[in-house]
Amino acid sequence: MIEFLDFFNFSFFNRALIMSVLCGISCGIIGVWILLLNIPFIGVTMAHSAFAGAIVGLVCGVNPILSGFIFCILSSFIIGPLSDKTKLNNNMSINLLFSLTIGVAFLLIGIQKDSNANILTFIWGSILMTSWLDIQISIVIIVLLLLFTFIFHKGILAVLFNREIARSCGIPERAIFYALLIFSGMIVSLNLHAVGGLLIYSLIALPSATAYQLTNKIKTMYVLSSVFSVGACLLGLFTSTIFNLPVSATIIVLSCVIFFVSIIFSKKHIDK
Repeated sequence: MIEFLDFFNFSFFNRALIMSVLCGISCGIIGVWILLLNIPFIGVTMAHSAFAGAIVGLVCGVNPILSGFIFCILSSFIIGPLSDKTKLNNNMSINLLFSLTIGVAFLLIGIQKDSNANILTFIWGSILMTSWLDIQISIVIIVLLLLFTFIFHKGILAVLFNREIARSCGIPERAIFYALLIFSGMIVSLNLHAVGGLLIYSLIALPSATAYQLTNKIKTMYVLSSVFSVGACLLGLFTSTIFNLPVSATIIVLSCVIFFVSIIFSKKHIDK
């Protein structure tokens, strides 16, 4: 126990703790949006967009986090108009973009001549390498996310329920929908280095699905999803520290455990 408590004396561990909370809150909120919009694949697509952007940054000598952020934002701007202009549903538009980003990512990996150590960081994540700058940027984005969620709560609720009905009620559904995608892109790109491209989707999808098992109220769902996400991140960090396990993978496994436990207590039944 003494050895474990000694970790709190290290700055990198304290930064990881803070990032775990921030990552959990942000992923918990956008996870609810993605769940209720019925576009679960967007998490995977955004993660691979950020991953492709990070590799472009490594190849071109640009900050990979910045390039990943830019790629995610561009993907956010593409998904909405692509869906609207081509009359395809959201999932089909996301699938098309996913194919492009995964192709670009592995193409660049194939031509990369240097060590793949940096690339592996963005695949698996390394929350213990979080910097104070990462934390500061995350705080700013989360504050904007919370303000947007609070100010446009009714509009967001209408868009999540049905975009066409929201439009007929005079709600700027397109602007709100695009904003949801952009915030999702920003959150994914910010947490890519901490959780990893292969695992960030799970941290978005699982806590929100867990919250959905326990409530139908969106405000409660926001809170529960964030609590489950933060809890998984903190438990994963502590567990990996004690047993010397990969942090990101441990977080996702614990998210799965929490989800399966929630099913036991869920009063929802699916009739087929």
